[in-house]
Amino acid sequence: MWIYGRNPVLEALKEGRARRVLVARGVEGWLLKELQRLGADYTLVPRIELDTLLRTTHHQGLAAEVEEPRYAALEDALRLAKARGEMPLLVALDGVTDPRNYGAMIRSALALGAHGVVSEERRSAPLSPLALKASAGAALKLPVVRVKNLPRTLKALKEEGLWVYGLDPEGEKTPKALDFRRPLVLVVGSEGEGMRRVVREACDELFRIPMRQEAESLNASVALGIALYAALEARGVG
Repeated sequence: MWIYGRNPVLEALKEGRARRVLVARGVEGWLLKELQRLGADYTLVPRIELDTLLRTTHHQGLAAEVEEPRYAALEDALRLAKARGEMPLLVALDGVTDPRNYGAMIRSALALGAHGVVSEERRSAPLSPLALKASAGAALKLPVVRVKNLPRTLKALKEEGLWVYGLDPEGEKTPKALDFRRPLVLVVGSEGEGMRRVVREACDELFRIPMRQEAESLNASVALGIALYAALEARGVG
C-alpha cells in the first residue's frame, strides 16, 4: 500500500518499512536532506503524479510504498506498559469509523502516555493511508490492536485487574472525581451514537468532560485528549 505525508513516510523510513519513495519536485531542501540522511532511495516526480497515484492533494509532496500495516496483539500493549514500569493505560474505541478521527486518537494516545489503542474489527476505521497520515506516524510507534468483540475484551481486561472508564456525555462524574492511578482502559464511543449499550455496561465508571451549556459536544478526539491528560497528570508523569 502507499502511505503519504511527511511524518508517516519518515517514520516508515526510520523503521526500514519503505520499499519505494516518491518525492514531488520542488519540495523544501531540508526534506531532501532528511531523506538522504535516512538513506532513502527516492525518485523525484511531478506533483500531479502523486495527486493521481494517491487520489489526494494532501500528501505534502511525499509518498512511500510499504507493506500493509500489521495490527499488534493486546499482549503487546500490556508488555509495553511493563517495559516502561508503568500501570497499563489503554484506549478502547467503540464505533470510531472516521479515519481522520481514528488517526488523531492514535496520535493523542501516543503523545499522552497510553500503551495501546484497541478497537473492534467490524466497527472501526482501518489503518488506511488517511488514518496513518492523521496519526502523524504515531500508528507506527504504538500498539494498535483489533479485536473481534470489544465488550468481551473489556471483560477479560477487567479480570486481569484493569478498570474500565467510559467517556459519556451523560456520565455523572467528571475527571476530578476519578482515580486514574490504577491499571486502566479509557473507552470512547463514536461522535454520533456514543458507546453501545453493551460497551457502556462493561464500564466500571462513566464520566463526562464539563463544558459550557451553549456547547453541545466535543470532538471525540479532543475529549479523549482531555481524558488522557487527566490520567497523565494524576499519575505524575510529564
